Amino acid sequence: MGPSILEIDLAALAHNYHYLRSKIASETMLLGVVKANGYGSESVAIARKLAALGVDYLGVAYTHEGVALRLGGIKTPILVLHPQPEEFSDIVKHCLEPSIYSIRTLEAFIKAAPWEGHYPIHLKLNTGLNRLGLSLGKLAISCEILLNQSNVKVKAIMSHLAATDDLKEKAFTRLQIQRFKEGAAFIEKHIGPVALKHLSNSSGILNFPEAAFNMVRSGIALYGYGNHSKIDSLLKPVATLTTKISQIHSIEKGDWVGYNKGFVAAKKMRVATLTIGHADGISRVYGQGKGVVFVSGNPCPIIGNVCMDMLMIDLGNHVAKEGDKVVIFGKGASAETFASEGKTISYELLTGIGARVNRVIVG
Repeated sequence: MGPSILEIDLAALAHNYHYLRSKIASETMLLGVVKANGYGSESVAIARKLAALGVDYLGVAYTHEGVALRLGGIKTPILVLHPQPEEFSDIVKHCLEPSIYSIRTLEAFIKAAPWEGHYPIHLKLNTGLNRLGLSLGKLAISCEILLNQSNVKVKAIMSHLAATDDLKEKAFTRLQIQRFKEGAAFIEKHIGPVALKHLSNSSGILNFPEAAFNMVRSGIALYGYGNHSKIDSLLKPVATLTTKISQIHSIEKGDWVGYNKGFVAAKKMRVATLTIGHADGISRVYGQGKGVVFVSGNPCPIIGNVCMDMLMIDLGNHVAKEGDKVVIFGKGASAETFASEGKTISYELLTGIGARVNRVIVG
């Protein structure tokens, strides 16, 4: 096992799951998003735990992620959020459900689905994010195509909200909700009732209960981050990234630390080298005073330029020895705070942790 470890705490996941359940009606279904290897953790372990907790659906971005869950023994319904036409045969083979977001994907999936199979699809509407989805102006054509075939059945209508974490944009979110209602009503008027409607994401669950419909989707909140410090305090981080002190140097005023004079000591100081670097997901935007890690609970700033396999920290007067564990983020050290110091967000930090960092499942 390598020196850096990403500990995945399934008890924390369960805590977050129950918290989110408490924020929705008992009859409202919950989809847990496990794309990007479970937000950088370990997707099969996360999916198994969510299934045991009673999650109604799982969501992945791409087909191969859903296939991996099926091969891992997951039986829960799985929605593929961004399927590609060349993967449609794998979707059918592994009983995955595609988000159909364009006329092109609708026509291609009808051809790929089993003849007379009434294969379930989720029809995705573009209500203002302008990323994926059928524009409301294309719904008449979509309904006509659907009425002239019997290979697929619209099991769900869905869309994605753009700014539920920004309460200054409440009016835009409400506009998206209204557009979704109008689009869903148009579809049901033309092709008949649709069983599921899902629009809300993690921040939507917490800030816009009126957007719940009969299923909600949660990603980042399941992993312990609610896009607001007040919510973060009620959730528990699932992933904790730790590494080790490899060596400690005492340096003099004027000494360099790291490449290209990345840091020059202004006084005598103690510097520790850690066994983690930008190849492991700790970007070169850190250092130069950006980013703080914790040695025995004490904050130590990253100094100099982050190297591929190592980075250096200022130990100050804190007691530390070679071999000691260092917490980068997780329990007691928010990934959101660490990410913000690098002018990014917890999503990018979590999903960017490299493959050579060992994943250890606990709880």
